[in-house]
Amino acid sequence: MTKSEPNALSRRKLLKFASAMAAAAGAGSHHASAQEYSPAKLFHTETGTGRNVLLLHGWTCDSHDWIWQMPALESRYRVVAVDLRGHGRSEIKPRGSYTPADYVADIEDLISKQGSSKKTVVIGHSMGVQIAARLALKRPDLVEAVVSVDGSLGFSSDLVPLFETTDKDLKMKDPGEVGPALFEMFYDAATPASLKRWHARRLQGMPAHVTRESFGPLFLGPDQIGCGKASEDFCRSLTQPFYHMCRFPEQAEAMRSWFRHPKSKVDVWTGAGHWIQQDRPDDVSKAIIAWIDGLEA
Repeated sequence: MTKSEPNALSRRKLLKFASAMAAAAGAGSHHASAQEYSPAKLFHTETGTGRNVLLLHGWTCDSHDWIWQMPALESRYRVVAVDLRGHGRSEIKPRGSYTPADYVADIEDLISKQGSSKKTVVIGHSMGVQIAARLALKRPDLVEAVVSVDGSLGFSSDLVPLFETTDKDLKMKDPGEVGPALFEMFYDAATPASLKRWHARRLQGMPAHVTRESFGPLFLGPDQIGCGKASEDFCRSLTQPFYHMCRFPEQAEAMRSWFRHPKSKVDVWTGAGHWIQQDRPDDVSKAIIAWIDGLEA
């Protein structure tokens, strides 16, 4: 797949916006107070037989984000689709319970309790990819491979001011307005208005503290792995096969050398916004299945 002019323009707009925000943005405090981990009750479904596959959605989303892929995946694999803590139909934990470590621990607990002797291919979108990747590093005995659909990894440090501003605005303003405004920067001309409306309304129905606390640690603070050198170093530490789909050619070019497993792959996807799996559902399903089945080749 090749670079498209609309995506290149979107990239320039994002960088221009981030640069303009740099002087005004303040990093602030991006970490909640440490407290003892308490597992969340996670809504999830399990369908199909065969290879273990787990679907993880992104920030302010839920497992319905994968509904376009589920029929194809469930016809070939044992598919678990889960709502993360505070999202969808899963348990809402109190404030201070939404660090990446909290999310990872929930998924680690979910996989471990299922008692399968086989490892799991974890497919994530956006924030879900960070959870998948962190789990892969922490528990290589549980994770066979990771599929990243525009995952929150490999972003340029030039975007940090944008993320700082968003984090600050989420804390000071109505997340129901801040979140959808951020989404608008990452859509494509191909993204239907109905999907945009769904994404916005879903976020507006979430508890504000979940929305506010989950965003910042992805890109900001000493433990972030979403941007710059920290993201590169983290990705280079992974040993499992990693398939990353992204929308910016320059990001893909940089990330292709970051994954050590020979089956790893980085593709540029055009004609889609951040929710690539919804803008190009059939193509994404086919690409994921072909890559997973090719792991044994």
